Amino acid sequence: MISLHTHTFFSDGELGVSELVRRAEAKGYRAIGVTDHVDDANLEFIISNVSKCAEKLNAVLDIKIVAGVEITHVPPVLIPEMINRARKLGAKIICVHGETIIEPVTTGTNKAAILGGVDYLAHPGLITAEDAVFAAKNGVFLEITTRKGHAYTNGHVLKMARIAGAKMIINTDSHSPSDLVTRENAEQIARGAGLTEEEIRECFLNSERIVQEALS
Repeated sequence: MISLHTHTFFSDGELGVSELVRRAEAKGYRAIGVTDHVDDANLEFIISNVSKCAEKLNAVLDIKIVAGVEITHVPPVLIPEMINRARKLGAKIICVHGETIIEPVTTGTNKAAILGGVDYLAHPGLITAEDAVFAAKNGVFLEITTRKGHAYTNGHVLKMARIAGAKMIINTDSHSPSDLVTRENAEQIARGAGLTEEEIRECFLNSERIVQEALS
């Protein structure tokens, strides 16, 4: 199992980095992305501290830890600059908190994230066909999520990804231990959204490629 979307108590998660990693490792995870919520108030703090911890853990553990960020509820006009700044500060993976239907995310966030060059767009909600095409052209992965609430629109995200030819990944968006679903659970949720077995395999292969590139 790989999940490139998780949170610690540095934002709204329940666990520290080491405990999050250990619990994921115990459930058979081979890699995990630690992507706490950021804006201008905490961007540097999150990247610096999670990166230091990830470096030490990667030196002694088999599970691979990728230090990243989830840019969250930032006005769309400010998102591209923040993506660039996050990369310069050392974030290995960058996602944006997409236009989920269960939160008041500003319209235009999905497009700003995609055109700004994120690695993947988290829970894109009712993503438009136009934005899905932009994702395909810009190599931005669309997230199929196992998290309650956000998962309501997985079927729509799949439909738009298929029409546009956009690539997908499967993530947990873990905030607590119970969110760290097994690979079997993740596959069941993906099937429930309508993904084929081949699409599910491709999702996890895409995640593996992201990890390899991030840590190379």
